[in-house]
Amino acid sequence: MTMTRRLRSFHRWMRSNGVECSDALFLIDDPSTKSISVFSLCDLHEGDLVATIPKSACLTIRTCSACEAIEAAGLAGSLGLAVAVMYERALGPASQWHDYFGVLPERECVPLVWSDEELATLLAGTELDKIIKQDKQFMSEDWKECIEPLIGSFDLDPDSFSLENYFSAKTLVSSRAFQIDKYYGYGMVPLADLFNHKTGAEHVHFTSVSQTESDDEGDDVNNDDEDDQISDSSGDEQSSVIDQSTSSSAQGDNPAALEMIIIRDANAGSEVFNTYGSMGNAALLHRYGFTEPDNPFDIVNIELTVVLKYCTSQFSRRHTRSRLALWRNLNFSGCSSQNSEYFEVSCDGEPQFELLTLLYIIYLNEKTFDKLGTMIESLVTEDELCCTVNLIEVGGNCSFKKDGIQNVNDLNKFLLIESVCKALVKLADLRENLYGSLSLKDDERKMMECSSVKERKLYHSLVLRVSERRILGRLRDYASNVGPRSKKRKIL
Repeated sequence: MTMTRRLRSFHRWMRSNGVECSDALFLIDDPSTKSISVFSLCDLHEGDLVATIPKSACLTIRTCSACEAIEAAGLAGSLGLAVAVMYERALGPASQWHDYFGVLPERECVPLVWSDEELATLLAGTELDKIIKQDKQFMSEDWKECIEPLIGSFDLDPDSFSLENYFSAKTLVSSRAFQIDKYYGYGMVPLADLFNHKTGAEHVHFTSVSQTESDDEGDDVNNDDEDDQISDSSGDEQSSVIDQSTSSSAQGDNPAALEMIIIRDANAGSEVFNTYGSMGNAALLHRYGFTEPDNPFDIVNIELTVVLKYCTSQFSRRHTRSRLALWRNLNFSGCSSQNSEYFEVSCDGEPQFELLTLLYIIYLNEKTFDKLGTMIESLVTEDELCCTVNLIEVGGNCSFKKDGIQNVNDLNKFLLIESVCKALVKLADLRENLYGSLSLKDDERKMMECSSVKERKLYHSLVLRVSERRILGRLRDYASNVGPRSKKRKIL
């Protein structure tokens, strides 16, 4: 199979830096996408060792040529690693990682580096709409405060450390970096970062092995990723190598290498996948620049401000504020991220339990609400299940029986009174209005017509929009079908 020039250079680089790549793997350079994928030449089976990567070959703050300057400036984590990437790139052929950079893009096509016009037209209403703007603001501040003062100390072209180049380096770090261990910290791991992602169907995992304990099994890679709203990309890393072994070296937990092990059989000629974690499309697009159709981890968030705005349209501000205060006094709260409180709606359209409790309290009649106010101390408990049971009992739901209640999900049907169901439908409508005037059918048609390669930004933003809007449709169905189907229950 013909190998491109940059792949030949990368293979030479791997050999000279001690990276061992199994002959069972081959790399494909796709000219249409300008990306590299990993395929199997033969059948691969669970337990097969397909690569060994010395930690000395990984680009980290400690292995970077500018290590002293970066550490002296107190920079660490992904911020420090981004500076290391910029510095080594600025060195050109003099850098140890020059040929490794050759197989990486200049920047990943993530929303962080999209134009303001693209963000406004493609991501309006989505989970990324506000977050990308916040990312740009926070990262611009980081550059101004932490990187700009360093530029004069580097005997290199100052333009190599511009804000634009920082954004480019940051897209590589946020999408490709691994947490190697406590000594090396975050780092770029050559070869490992060429494996593409597939949710729930990965073939490889990574382990950490010590030269002195090479016969031991090692420690598995931790691929757990946070999936709250969408976290700031400035602090995210792709995955972490957990290393619990001890070493007598001055470097502490510093095993010699990372191993790539097959954990799921792969057929000859098929692509070999890694996983970046169980993430919805908003997180995938945010950090990696792509989406997956029919992603089971997709969610939609409804901000508390939207809920309160709707409730205020139905009741007085005083009514809404007092009901919100009672809800908080009962130790309920939504999710929070970047000074925003919100409620999640799962892929199947089920709303977060705390949203149901808030709406239930909002629609309590005055007599019941006043009664709850006098009983607040006896109702409050650290056990969310008991607290909600008490709330429903005081609320006077005639059909409620404690028998068979195992968890909070068993309580949903008792919270879904008629007014709560109607409110959920209205909230779905308000949330969907954020996408603009085009209908879901318009978005679906555009998604089917556009090219995922030639119109990458449009395609993946449409996958995200369509997925989120379908979830809102399921929320409406949930409110209609999970609630009582005949005569709707009302609070006494």
